[in-house]
Amino acid sequence: MAQGPTLYRDYDRAGLDAQYNNRALVPDFAQYFERWKTSSAAARAGIKGAVLDVAYGPSGPEKLDIFPAPPNGRRKPSILAFFHGGYWRALDKSDFSYPAQAYVDAGITYVSINYGLTPAVTLDELIRQARAAVEWLYHNATAHGGDVNQLYVSGHSAGGHLAPLVMTTDWAARGLPQDVVKGAVAISGLYDLEPIRLSYLNEGMNLDEPCVRRNSPVHHIPPVSRKCGRLVLCVGSDESAEFRRQQAEYAAAWRKSQAAPLIVDAPGRNHFSVVDAFATPEHALFRATRALALGGQAGG
Repeated sequence: MAQGPTLYRDYDRAGLDAQYNNRALVPDFAQYFERWKTSSAAARAGIKGAVLDVAYGPSGPEKLDIFPAPPNGRRKPSILAFFHGGYWRALDKSDFSYPAQAYVDAGITYVSINYGLTPAVTLDELIRQARAAVEWLYHNATAHGGDVNQLYVSGHSAGGHLAPLVMTTDWAARGLPQDVVKGAVAISGLYDLEPIRLSYLNEGMNLDEPCVRRNSPVHHIPPVSRKCGRLVLCVGSDESAEFRRQQAEYAAAWRKSQAAPLIVDAPGRNHFSVVDAFATPEHALFRATRALALGGQAGG
């Protein structure tokens, strides 16, 4: 409960900041970062045919890494793009090569996408880049053996914000098939940016109310008349109440006009260990992502 003036729901500023300060909530967070970096370097060196630092746009950060799966008979592999987390201000695509091997082994081409970070770019520009990456994949992934008609997006934290926002883009207005993105996996996503605007995280992001409105996935769920791709949602049981609330409210809003999302439980997982579940073949999150990307039904 708030000790000072109530700022958002039942939180004062200190309480709201605490809900979104994942590094404080997981004191050994640096160990995750180091392991991701080491494992990702091994993946980039060890996966046959990996194509790194491919430019999808004109600015320096607009690059992606492609880890192609071999064709299975006449079937080209599906494509799973991943947007990294870091609160739109930290980390890099190269930190998230490590899930690639599990997906390549499953017959899925894995793509790790970079984008410019705040405050060097605005959130609007960052999102423009995320959409540009998907456009590039649609036009170019065939050259890397992927099936552009089976393109899926995924992401964690800030990337969990980007993945559903990208999927629900009005792609027809951009000259692409409306269903260019066939499904999305959002892990520990941020679906309503209003608490971000009111918290310490807005320092350097400079969000205002119109920016929150146009860039919050919860405000851009397509109507019943425009069916969207399938959605998988996951948040760790050990994450903050706000992260769990964000997912629950987004799922409820999604069900009003779209096929019910598949909610994957992640017991005992915190904000960082939940990403490892995405890369672990034995975990329900990996299995749900694999089923989605291979054309299975990932909703319920």
